[in-house]
Amino acid sequence: MTNKNMLSKRAFYILSFTWGLPLVLAGLTIAAGLMLLGKKPKKYGWCWYFELGENWGGCELGLIFITCRQGGEHIKAHEFGHAIQNCRYGFLMPFLVNMPSTLRYWQRRIFTALGLKLKTDYDDIWFEGQATQLGKAYIAEIRKGGETC
Repeated sequence: MTNKNMLSKRAFYILSFTWGLPLVLAGLTIAAGLMLLGKKPKKYGWCWYFELGENWGGCELGLIFITCRQGGEHIKAHEFGHAIQNCRYGFLMPFLVNMPSTLRYWQRRIFTALGLKLKTDYDDIWFEGQATQLGKAYIAEIRKGGETC
């Protein structure tokens, strides 16, 4: 992925608050509730996130994502990648990514709990692999100082 193919910070926020507005509104609503409960958001890339619970992964809602407390760099980059996808897929995001991702997550959790062997890696399905790739690429650019990618 080259810089030419990447959104600027400004385009990210414009697309988030227009084309990607449904998830952004859901995320901001949940963030407001979490802040009322005393949780403090942290910044990652161009998003804000909360750490809740143990050993479960993450969930992305527009400009907000939630990870487990031990969610490392990989999970944060992956969830940030879903925020980039929200800019790409907008109103279709819940149907193309969020719902299939949620179903796949729970299927994998149930299979693991039953001791069944998983035949694929988490990122083997297109929307998860794409989220990881996008998140890592954007974070690398932001950290290089290319805040506008």
